[in-house]
Amino acid sequence: MALKHKPIIGITLGDVNGIGPEVVIKALSDARVLQFFTPVIYGSSRVLSYYKKMIEIDFQYAQVKEEHRFMPKKNNVVNCWSETLELTPGVENEIGGRASWLALQQAAEDLKEGYIDAIVTAPINKANIQNDSFSFPGHTEFFADLFDVKEYLMFMVSEQIRVGVVSGHLPLQEVAQAITREAVEKALKAMEKSLKLDFGISKPRIAVMGLNPHAGEEGLLGEQEEAIIKPVVLDFRKQGKLFFGPFPSDGFFGSKEYKKYDAVLAMYHDQGLIPFKSISFGNGVNFTAGLPVVRTSPDHGTAYSIAGKNKASAESMYAALMMALDIVKNRKEHHKLVTVE
Repeated sequence: MALKHKPIIGITLGDVNGIGPEVVIKALSDARVLQFFTPVIYGSSRVLSYYKKMIEIDFQYAQVKEEHRFMPKKNNVVNCWSETLELTPGVENEIGGRASWLALQQAAEDLKEGYIDAIVTAPINKANIQNDSFSFPGHTEFFADLFDVKEYLMFMVSEQIRVGVVSGHLPLQEVAQAITREAVEKALKAMEKSLKLDFGISKPRIAVMGLNPHAGEEGLLGEQEEAIIKPVVLDFRKQGKLFFGPFPSDGFFGSKEYKKYDAVLAMYHDQGLIPFKSISFGNGVNFTAGLPVVRTSPDHGTAYSIAGKNKASAESMYAALMMALDIVKNRKEHHKLVTVE
């Protein structure tokens, strides 16, 4: 970890035809962020210049001319390609996908080599970024593969709620077969470890959702709850863990039961992310738990419909930056405590 001075946080621009460049500029335009960390933007100074003029923001940055020589108290920019790209805000095309990959590739390499302390990824288009080197459903799976991590978790986090999912970017027709004892156990272990290590919660309370309507209604509406989920929860309870469930997700979220827990484990993507975004959209953060490095991103997509129109809110990007900073600090403190013990 490169914690010699203030943490160094890498930021990828994502799809350059989406709202990524705009929210990065807006989130970093307040010079006060430079008091907390050193930003390193992976992408292109030309792209930043294009968008700052379009949205009329006086955004100052410095190009990194010597490899890995990042300047403190400045917004550093690493140019990841040399050619001039034709930018078309709001249009999904190969240019946006290629630029997304080039920025991610360079930033991920620097993260793996320890030149940056965390990475915050602006939104990509999961279709146009696909290439011979990137064949993943999203950032989460890419970073898990890069660091050869098997027990990881897509963890959606805000001040109001934390939600993880057992099966992430997976077609709905494949979800039921993905809900295995091993998968639920791995997700719960990753979630508990992250709550302790990254969020400083010593004895986490975790609520576990059922898969089927009414959490299976004791086997009448599906067998996964009785055969898989409930036995896993009970086994962890015997170990002294504060894990509860399985709960019917509609009543659980509708009655705001989530407020009683430190985190919620959903069985599949929409079961967890629909309530999460209903509660926290605009200030939520996507955090990949279980990695040896820190990776966050805003909780929204490329939003082509408003790209380049100065309508995008930077609140979620700012939250992703500050959460990355907090987790880097929490891990550093945890490491100190473990070393002392």
